[in-house]
Amino acid sequence: MQGEPEVAVCRLGHRPGRDERMTTHVGLTARALGADRVVFPDNAGQSMETVEDITSRFGGPFEVELSGEQKSLIRDWEGQVVHLTMYGERVQDVEGEIREAHQEREEPLLVVVGGEKVPFEVYETADWNVGVTNQPHSEVAGLAVFLDRLFEGRELEREWEGADRKVVPKETGKKVVEPDSEASDE
Repeated sequence: MQGEPEVAVCRLGHRPGRDERMTTHVGLTARALGADRVVFPDNAGQSMETVEDITSRFGGPFEVELSGEQKSLIRDWEGQVVHLTMYGERVQDVEGEIREAHQEREEPLLVVVGGEKVPFEVYETADWNVGVTNQPHSEVAGLAVFLDRLFEGRELEREWEGADRKVVPKETGKKVVEPDSEASDE
C-alpha cells in the first residue's frame, strides 16, 4: 500500500494449462487487497498479461513480473518472508508480530503463495510459515485473508490511479463509469 514498506507476492510454481486461472487470481487478489507487486514464474506469461490488463483498466499502481529465479528471490529478500501454508502457525497468533515488522520496523514483506509441491527449503527460509485455518483451502483465499489482516482493512479504502473505468457500488445491478463520471449503466 502506498506510504508503507513494500509488500510483494511471489507465486511459487505454475503448471501451464492447469494453473492459469489460479495464478491469475493470485495476482488479482494481491493487487486488489494492497500488495505492491506480484512475481509470477517465467512460464505464467498469460497470467501476467491478464493482471496487467486489469491494472491498466482499473488503476494502480501495481507491478507484475515474471521470474525464473523465485527460490533466490525468497532466499535473498531484504526484509521479512511470510510463506502461506495450511501447515503453518495460525494467522491469528502471528499477525501482530508480522504487522509490527512490516509497519513499525518498516521492513519490506514478501508473501509466498505455493502452487505445486513447495520445496522444504521455502519452509526453512521463511521468517513465518502461516496457516489460515490449517485446513485445505484455496491459496487465493489464504492470500486474501492474510492481506486483509496485515492491512487491517485499510486496503479496502484505497484510491486507484490511472484508471479508465471505475465500478460504482450498487445494491443491485452493475454500474461502471469513467473516473469522475456517473454516466454508464450496464
